[in-house]
Amino acid sequence: MTDAITVDLAGRRIRVGLDVGGTKIDAVAVAPSGEILARLRRPTGWGEDAVVESVSAAVVDLAAEAGLTVADIDSVGIGIPGLVDAVSGRVLHAVNLGVESLDLAERVAARLGAVVRVENDVKAAALGAAALRRIEGSMAYLNLGTGVAAGIVVDGAIWRGARGTAGEVGHLSVDPAGRLCGCGQRGCIETFCGGGALAKAWGRPGAHPVRDILDAADEGDPLAASLRADLFHGAAAAVRALVLSADVERVIIGGGLTALGARLEAGVRDALHAGAEASAFMRSLHLDDRIELLPLGSPAAAVGAALVGATSPLKEIVTHG
Repeated sequence: MTDAITVDLAGRRIRVGLDVGGTKIDAVAVAPSGEILARLRRPTGWGEDAVVESVSAAVVDLAAEAGLTVADIDSVGIGIPGLVDAVSGRVLHAVNLGVESLDLAERVAARLGAVVRVENDVKAAALGAAALRRIEGSMAYLNLGTGVAAGIVVDGAIWRGARGTAGEVGHLSVDPAGRLCGCGQRGCIETFCGGGALAKAWGRPGAHPVRDILDAADEGDPLAASLRADLFHGAAAAVRALVLSADVERVIIGGGLTALGARLEAGVRDALHAGAEASAFMRSLHLDDRIELLPLGSPAAAVGAALVGATSPLKEIVTHG
């Protein structure tokens, strides 16, 4: 059992949250008390119809796992990659799922008869991480996975900015002469610490290329040592960007690369220390004290999706330009 969610659901029925990834769905059922009643994982379908089917089936199976029926579910929140219109529940360009344009909330709601709301997966994870870690005030969630993305939560609500990109540091260029990024720029933070970019630069076969890079670096491989330095440099740059731009109190690091555990955390802390050596101002920010790794296997993204389902999009913090 994980930590209870710090959100007031008193007097309401069950909330369901689903984190929809490229290969699997992580789903949780949350009681009005905040207790996670059940959790399951199941494969994600490919293509728009298959995504709707797999999401709907996951909710039905989750209800059965918790000893409930779908009629007991008050709302369903879905975190999913791609461009998400949180008001309409439409998903665009979720390429890893074979989705070009999908009215996900409408179609799932029609099948389940429950309120359905949809959010970008990283923003949902930010909300869940803030709740599970009981963080008040401001925090950022930095997702280090195949790519790099981030979300910001202020006083328990997602902060989007003027056009929805607040906190998205992955495509901030920090080296105009650096490696070409998929976005068309050079030297984006993602080219330094994104798992996909590192695997491409490594260019050697293996199921876990970033882990292989760290292992080879420990054995003295010069290319691996260079890429390891890039990983830590890029993650530290992302932390600096989030703190300097939004002055968040905490930066919680999640995503697939957190499987590297203490090696990742120590490397990022060392890079932050090195970057602050020549600057009293940077030292005064105590960046290394503001970071923490999300525990491996944390249900933060699914929990955040449950919170999305329980919250009207109109309550989110939006800064109008």
